[in-house]
Amino acid sequence: MFLKEAKTGDLVDVVDMASLTNPFKRHVTVQFQSGEDLADPVSIDKQHLAFPSGEGLPECWMNGYYRLQQR
Repeated sequence: MFLKEAKTGDLVDVVDMASLTNPFKRHVTVQFQSGEDLADPVSIDKQHLAFPSGEGLPECWMNGYYRLQQR
């Protein structure tokens, strides 16, 4: 899945989808897609990622306790 780094707008390819959708994991492994060479995987904080449209990641991917806070 391709996302973008919110600050720079660079596209990243998510290497580990399980950590992306796990709300109790703060970091996710990605590969930056800028340049001709494939970059080495790096760990990045999910707070710095967004969908290519600019929309933020769903709260249920970010916070494992989001349902408790809605009450």
